[in-house]
Amino acid sequence: MSELLFRLSGIHFAYDRQRIVLRDADFELQRGERIALVGRNGAGKTTLFHLMVGLQRPQSGTIEAFGKVRTAEKDFVEVRARAGLLFQDSDDQLFCPTVAEDVAFGPLNLGKSAQEARIIVRSTLASLGLEGFEDRITHKLSGGQKRLVALAAVLAMEPDVLLLDEPTNALDAETEARLTDILVHLPQSLVVISHDEEFLARVTQARVRLESGRLTRE
Repeated sequence: MSELLFRLSGIHFAYDRQRIVLRDADFELQRGERIALVGRNGAGKTTLFHLMVGLQRPQSGTIEAFGKVRTAEKDFVEVRARAGLLFQDSDDQLFCPTVAEDVAFGPLNLGKSAQEARIIVRSTLASLGLEGFEDRITHKLSGGQKRLVALAAVLAMEPDVLLLDEPTNALDAETEARLTDILVHLPQSLVVISHDEEFLARVTQARVRLESGRLTRE
């Protein structure tokens, strides 16, 4: 029997009266699913991710994550540990001086010791082909390198779910191919926002479209 990781029911969200993003929207994610979230620019796909991890709150509707209804900030602390969100812009995600500090931040916040965090940093970076990057200055990295380091920071927390917002943005062909190969072999459930159809065909197995405020599984 499959395990339900997320259920969003009757979600309504608007930034103001002129910008209604979600209208009575429903969404479910089961363990093992790999879903492409598609729709035009500005449809609200990123907003949906932010609602799932509690960075935004709906005006109405229910968000259930990992078997519990989540409403208050304290409810989403566990959700953010178990659902790793990769931001569209890596500079929004990387804020420490060095790569090792950025990747260690999550594990340390989860209560890992400094020694345990160092081991996680080394193994996670190695899995992404970033051996020896520990002491690199984060803001001096290339766009593709920042993307992989941001993913390393997410993976270091060993989440159950990955929410990936335009993960191939600003990547050259070689780095995109490496990232695609990494994602194909990850065990986590995925929800991926991307306009790259070839990439989505490789890393996802189902498709949900956000249009006119509602989510439809295709």
